[in-house]
Amino acid sequence: MTVRAVRSVGPNAVALELATPAGFAALPGQFVLVRATVDGEEIARHYTLSSPTVGETFEVTVGIDPDGDLSPWLADLNAGDELDVEGPFGDVDYDDDGDVVVFAGGPGVGPAIGIAERARERGHAAAVVYRDDAPIHEDRLATLSAGGADVTVLGDDASLDAAVARVVNDGGIYVFGFREFVDDALAAVEAAGGDPDAADVESFG
Repeated sequence: MTVRAVRSVGPNAVALELATPAGFAALPGQFVLVRATVDGEEIARHYTLSSPTVGETFEVTVGIDPDGDLSPWLADLNAGDELDVEGPFGDVDYDDDGDVVVFAGGPGVGPAIGIAERARERGHAAAVVYRDDAPIHEDRLATLSAGGADVTVLGDDASLDAAVARVVNDGGIYVFGFREFVDDALAAVEAAGGDPDAADVESFG
């Protein structure tokens, strides 16, 4: 796939905008496998879509680890460069089926925003609860909020309980993040009287 743009979306994070090839169809929440050869070594990593659609282009968000083997290389790409991409993969997706509540930790904000934007574009309600000490995609979160979505941003040490309890019954539940965040979010859902088993969950390890 051809890189259309690489732009900063916050501290140590970029969004890669890729040209959508013929026949590629994906829903927000799904992920792709990116392959690259860096310093003679083939490296593959999964990245979840952070765009609401995949019409002419689509987006993935990359958190940059300065000591990482792939993310700094991806961040240095330019428009016109090409990437080997496979997919989409994953059973967690949003297919325009009603109101949504998305709980996101760290890099989970990418798919959270894609799903929330898709829901709002289709006339549905959306709530996002995002926990991160260094938030990214703040411009898109602000746009969502201004457009009627319920957006809450919390620091890493903040409890999820009150924020989750306020929106737990407002739509289908999605959870994206690393395992510790996922566990915290599902525990907060259960404590608020929701059904954690009914949530669509994608843990990043």
